[in-house]
Amino acid sequence: MTSASAPAAAPVGVIVDGYSVGKYLPAAFRRLGADVVHLQSTPEFLDCVPPPDLRPYLANVVQDAADPARTVQELAAYHPCGVLPGQETGVPPADRTAELLGLPGNPSATSALRRDKYRMIEALRAAGIRCADQLKSGDVEEVHAWARTTGYPVVVKPLSSASTDKVSICRGPEEVRAAAAEILGSRDIFGRHNDELLAQSFLDGTEYIVDVVRGPGGARHVCGVWRYDKTLVGTRPVYDRDVLIDPGAPVVEPLVTYLDTVLDALDIRFGAAHAEIMMTAGGPVLVEVGARLDGIMDPGHHDACLDGNQADLLALACVRPEEYRRAHPGDSLYRKHREGMVVHVRTTRGGLVEAVDEDALARIRALDTVHLAVPRLAPGDRMRPTTDLLSSPLRVFLTGDGPERLLADHRRIRLLADDVFRLAPN
Repeated sequence: MTSASAPAAAPVGVIVDGYSVGKYLPAAFRRLGADVVHLQSTPEFLDCVPPPDLRPYLANVVQDAADPARTVQELAAYHPCGVLPGQETGVPPADRTAELLGLPGNPSATSALRRDKYRMIEALRAAGIRCADQLKSGDVEEVHAWARTTGYPVVVKPLSSASTDKVSICRGPEEVRAAAAEILGSRDIFGRHNDELLAQSFLDGTEYIVDVVRGPGGARHVCGVWRYDKTLVGTRPVYDRDVLIDPGAPVVEPLVTYLDTVLDALDIRFGAAHAEIMMTAGGPVLVEVGARLDGIMDPGHHDACLDGNQADLLALACVRPEEYRRAHPGDSLYRKHREGMVVHVRTTRGGLVEAVDEDALARIRALDTVHLAVPRLAPGDRMRPTTDLLSSPLRVFLTGDGPERLLADHRRIRLLADDVFRLAPN
């Protein structure tokens, strides 16, 4: 009598630092019948962002900085099919771990080009790609002198942060000094100490975000192109809304053609990326690129207005590479099914959140075009006036059949938003 063979083990993906948008990857892998293991790149979870939810993972492996081979050996026991970053801090360890495991990824030797914004732009300059002028410095007076020579306005920001953390558009020397004083000596949103800052020439134009996935063999699929609409609050460019662009719009082709050169220059050969690109009078110019999922993506929202989302496509590239190749044998472009918009609610209020008013939130969620409304503060959190993405208290995802309906609901959301959070009297 022949014994029945044991069922084949499910494929396993490794998610490095599954904070933030990385939370969507476990479900994407599980939809394909795969399991996930979490790789924690630091001895303790970062205290500057909410910790990852480890419940969907088979295990949490803590990176052994002194003995990377031991970490790789522990992960190899799961026979992983891919290693992906969950947020910015996961990019270099994901590169290194995938390389050591012999899995598709990006070269660890060039990881810094994908994390350090100064080196990122210098790599474009070396490749002859249109880019901003810039200076990296820890000396306020040097930054001031450079800005005077370059010409105002200039942009001042941290080297390796995200979510528009401490980004300022400075129109004179006092604003440069104020921006530099805020950055130097502080920590960015990932806990990294800011010993230097980045100053760049101001890019005048309309900013777009381009989401892509590069699969096995390097075939590139553009998952969506969104226009950023911003408002300048003091020196801070504050996001108001992201608007999904029709793939046939004239601006899409030059943006994508430019991004393809950027991906090659930064050695982004496999995985997800999202690029912020300014369309200037002289053509597209990179603001920055993240070699990970777009942090503002919600998979359900993208599925509602597009032909898929980055998380599912990325999981497919790891778990079923042949199926990915059949679906995307070469470079390809998204299809838009409905209008899409993401509203980043701004506030001028500050104080301790006493309660979230569920009735007020329900009124927003009841609007025809609202797909999802996500409060970003809870009771006990401190609200502060909005100066960046991190201080937006409410994010609302809209989709519908006409742009006018989305714009009308966007106006209603702005009127209703302040009622969502009740602040303590003092």
